[in-house]
Amino acid sequence: MIRFMPHKFKAIRDHFGQRPFSFLDIGAGNHSATLAKFWFPNCRYTGVDREREYNNSPEDFAAMDEFFELDLEQLDYSVLPDASYDAILMAHVVEHLKNGDEVVKRLAAKLRPGGIFCLEFPGRRSPHLPSRKGTLNFYDDATHVRLYTHEEIAGILKGEGLEIRRQGTRRDWQHLLLTPVHAINAKRHHGFVPGGVFWDFYGFAEEVFAVRPAARG
Repeated sequence: MIRFMPHKFKAIRDHFGQRPFSFLDIGAGNHSATLAKFWFPNCRYTGVDREREYNNSPEDFAAMDEFFELDLEQLDYSVLPDASYDAILMAHVVEHLKNGDEVVKRLAAKLRPGGIFCLEFPGRRSPHLPSRKGTLNFYDDATHVRLYTHEEIAGILKGEGLEIRRQGTRRDWQHLLLTPVHAINAKRHHGFVPGGVFWDFYGFAEEVFAVRPAARG
């Protein structure tokens, strides 16, 4: 069976290749640790989530080097040392937070010089898209509480000293070209085609990739 790298990992792969790096995954559910260790076997993986059991198995926890159960909206991340992570991933998390702007600002302090901060979230088009099971319209997910834009998120990261490498609407052209294949596989596996299959077609998500400049001298 052919496996395709999840889009959320691609900027990290482009930045580090297969070099060892420390990986802080904000929102570590849906078997994210197992997937991360499959694609980046040399990474040191730290997972953060509000609940331990968000679609994770014992195998997922075995793949983690660390896990912290945190309510991000409380803004207390003292358990995570500053300037200690080479990559921070926040994929489809910020839209669940009423104070996501402050969360992003404080998490940026955890990034080492030379490290990358990757965020993906429903964009400004999402409230106007068709409704579909598995989320295609922003309001399909009742736990979505706030809409953010790539300009807003990029502005926060710039204010924390990061350099923006890419921002805008997510378009994974490999995934887009393979939409019919993904739709058939999803139908076989789930019994329906979830909205996520069509995210790249409709431009559902926005993304921001930023780097903290390496120390000089």
